[in-house]
Amino acid sequence: MSQAEVYAKAGFGAAAPRGKRPAVIVVDFTYGFTDTAYPTAANMTAEIAATRRLTDLARERGFPVIYTTIAYQPWEAETLPWLRKATGMKALMAGTRLVEIDRATGITADDPVIVKHGASAFHGTNLAALLTAAGADTVIVTGATTSGCVRATVVDAVQSGFIVLVPRDCCADRAAAPHEANLYDIAQKYGDVTSADDVANWLGQIGPSDRLRPRNDGEVDQ
Repeated sequence: MSQAEVYAKAGFGAAAPRGKRPAVIVVDFTYGFTDTAYPTAANMTAEIAATRRLTDLARERGFPVIYTTIAYQPWEAETLPWLRKATGMKALMAGTRLVEIDRATGITADDPVIVKHGASAFHGTNLAALLTAAGADTVIVTGATTSGCVRATVVDAVQSGFIVLVPRDCCADRAAAPHEANLYDIAQKYGDVTSADDVANWLGQIGPSDRLRPRNDGEVDQ
């Protein structure tokens, strides 16, 4: 029995029904991950460009765009178990350039930025509340890295009640093998893995949102 047959027999891989009120989550496209001058980074130029196409369109259509960054305080570097395992992440200190959103993403002053201390954009943050306040029913998850923070965010998104779309060309990793393996697993269990072209076409077809939109201060605009 092939791998595809094994998963199909188990009931995995069904297509997720798309909602009408999407939001784009841009996970950790910060200089610590995108500027190859830093050892924690990789070249993500193409993925950033593909993501920016979607974020520009989402704003134009009135849908929320939310960014995330990992930023630690000095005392966390020696106390958090994750930083003992992934020691390179200790460099992501609050106030440094490494934790700033890469300007190539096209981030605007009106886009909320979620500061997180773990892999998932939902863990210990108010992201679910922001999405709920905005009336979002579907999240488009982009960013870095596919095998780490993107995957963790996807899992928590579907567990929080959101339909999940993952455009593969908007997600980046340090190596191809974990990138592909995690996209495969996401597609089987948690969300639909698609493309920027498909998502852009879908965003162009649904009506502009007239729901509440989160402001950068965590409140909402009427």
